Amino acid sequence: MAHPCRIIGVLDNGAAGLTPEALAQLRSADLVIGGRRTLALFADAIRVDAERRDLTGNLPQVPAWISAAREAGKQVVVLATGDPLCHGIAGFLINKLGRAGVDILSNLSTLQLACAKLGLAWQDVRISSVHHRDAGEWTIGAMPEHGLYRLLSVLRQSDLTAVFTSPENTPARIARMLQIEALEDEFEMAVAACLLQDQEQVSAWLTVNAAAERSFADPNIVLLRRRQPAAREALFGLPDDRFNQRKPDKGLITKREVRAVSLARMALSPDSVVWDIGAGSGSVGLEAARLCPQGHVYAIEKNEADAAIALSNRASLRVSNYTLRHGRAPAGLENWPDPDAVFIGGSGGELNELIRLCLQRLRPGGNLVMNFATFENITTAIGTLKTTGAQWDVTQLQAARSQPILNMHRMQAENPIWIVCAHQRDLDCSEQNLEQSHD
Repeated sequence: MAHPCRIIGVLDNGAAGLTPEALAQLRSADLVIGGRRTLALFADAIRVDAERRDLTGNLPQVPAWISAAREAGKQVVVLATGDPLCHGIAGFLINKLGRAGVDILSNLSTLQLACAKLGLAWQDVRISSVHHRDAGEWTIGAMPEHGLYRLLSVLRQSDLTAVFTSPENTPARIARMLQIEALEDEFEMAVAACLLQDQEQVSAWLTVNAAAERSFADPNIVLLRRRQPAAREALFGLPDDRFNQRKPDKGLITKREVRAVSLARMALSPDSVVWDIGAGSGSVGLEAARLCPQGHVYAIEKNEADAAIALSNRASLRVSNYTLRHGRAPAGLENWPDPDAVFIGGSGGELNELIRLCLQRLRPGGNLVMNFATFENITTAIGTLKTTGAQWDVTQLQAARSQPILNMHRMQAENPIWIVCAHQRDLDCSEQNLEQSHD
């Protein structure tokens, strides 16, 4: 039977930080795999005749190296920093080699060491990592593919966050991201660098602006904490005046009552991908983004002034999982991922084409929701839907709000709105059998 691959958690104090068992496993290994710096740190604890392989830049090849060595009857050790199961290599190797092929000898996490240095209880810490390829500087509206995207999402929802960094994705870069998102006054940062090394440095709590101007030795870990608890605000159904709106035509916004019903009909999940076509002030798409913290909203608006207003609302609501493009749909939609839900608030005269495109691109179980205030658009929408084979329904919603009159109140009606909902028809067994009989 092949020996399991042993993943040993190591720290920067070298062999002194290993248990006798871990040190014995390392000294008996025929193949030792680790990063360049780690292999150098443990050079004296590795057998002279043992093979050494640098995994730096070669992570995809590591499972094959291990499998070949095990098949040859060799004992394999992988050196990983700290706790290999905390944003480390162990999860990746277990997935590739199977649980039975891996034995893990854990160590203290550098997160634990950093919190100990700061005297900080860490049971409530949210853990994130940017310890990967160069993510590049953050930009407003960056999509989920950006290397800092997940971190910003975690920061939005956490009062205390620990971040594993990399030589490129530095504490200063993280600080600049917070500045770009106008969050610099909401957080403070501490950086623990070169832990357990002679040049160890643990900073005091710094302002984000101060951290953005400093360089820190690598490797390091960043702690971010809110200066005040995050403000609590309803997830959806915000009052209309919570949103900036076009002036002098103030009021061109999907009203709260219509917005709430439209979002309900979109049937969103926490990880939904949403399209918002004709975003206007952004009210529907931004509330969808807040309902889908693990998802993302892709919005498009043809009016440049309205697009600027939507971006100002994005900043005001502290939303990061929202990308807005100034343009005219359907141009550019081919670059967006398939949606779980689509909201059409404005069509720019392309309603027929947009309905067909959205129904084609919707993921299984997805919903298309449209708002109309005119006879012409509702007529076009229904006419198009009748030719698509989709299931659809229409709700007319008319709300009235109380208004003061002298020392009394009266009801003032809002404009009636048609809410059209559609999704691809689910074929039942009889329909499927009928289609097959015609094949």
